[in-house]
Amino acid sequence: MKISIVIPIYNEVENVCNLHSEIKEVCVAQGYDYEIIFVDDGSDDGTFDACKNLRPLKLIRLRRNFGQTAAMDAGIKAAQHPIIVTMDGDGQNDPADIPRMIDYMLKEDLDVVSGWRKNRKDTFFKRFTSRGANFLRGIIVRDNIHDSGCSLKAYRKECFDNLNLYGEMHRFIPALLKIKGFTVGEIIVNHRPRMAGKTKYNWRRTFKGFVDMISVWFWHKYSVRPLHLLGGLGILMLFLAGLSGIWTTINYIVYGQSLSDDFQAFLTLAFLMAGLFLFVCGLISDVLTKIYYGSRVDTPYSVKDVIVTETLAEGDSEGA
Repeated sequence: MKISIVIPIYNEVENVCNLHSEIKEVCVAQGYDYEIIFVDDGSDDGTFDACKNLRPLKLIRLRRNFGQTAAMDAGIKAAQHPIIVTMDGDGQNDPADIPRMIDYMLKEDLDVVSGWRKNRKDTFFKRFTSRGANFLRGIIVRDNIHDSGCSLKAYRKECFDNLNLYGEMHRFIPALLKIKGFTVGEIIVNHRPRMAGKTKYNWRRTFKGFVDMISVWFWHKYSVRPLHLLGGLGILMLFLAGLSGIWTTINYIVYGQSLSDDFQAFLTLAFLMAGLFLFVCGLISDVLTKIYYGSRVDTPYSVKDVIVTETLAEGDSEGA
């Protein structure tokens, strides 16, 4: 079994060594052919220096803090093996769950297996906001995942052949892949309390996640034909302009209402302009969508360093 384990990290100097040791122990015990990929998302607490001493490791450093999604995207693109496992760098995800996720993926012939932190060891605020986000996601996105915010997931590498991540989109990867026709499953995983370091979650990330949720909804419904949405709204506006225009004409002919003093005339013009604008925007969006699908999309981050270390051979010293 060949697997790549991708972990975005940001100011986790107290956790990275322990986490690396746990992952390595699990992979060796299972006999995996594995690579561990840490993506340092612009840490300023010595995390990068601590990671340089770990073996084996592929260490990627971004030039600044681009966010968890960008770091995860960089790690996924650097992965070489056919199964990719992602997890958080704070030590709350349990590496011991990795074999169960992979076994479930193979047994059920799935493309994605998402972890479900059924018994979360987080603060009340984090659990409350997470449940609210999951409730909204169930209504808007409908990906049938209980805990899309759990970073512990297993994927087949081909899931990311034509997928670029941005914003807070790492939360919605199962939904994006389900839109593309990939099969998605879920299992309950262990969740541990944070033992060191500080949480990076705040209300800003919650707000950004909600905005990205709307983006996923739009992508699900209208990514191929945005004209169906914008053009449909444009036609509705033109229809209302027609009704308003008829009423304006009746007022002018029957009741002698002056067009310059009639609010209905201005409303007709507003509906007409809005309808034409939305319809033209729909046509332009349709053209841009075709261009998007026919071209390569640039990534919203840049990589500064890539360091690959191998396991030391027997008899070799650390400074050899």
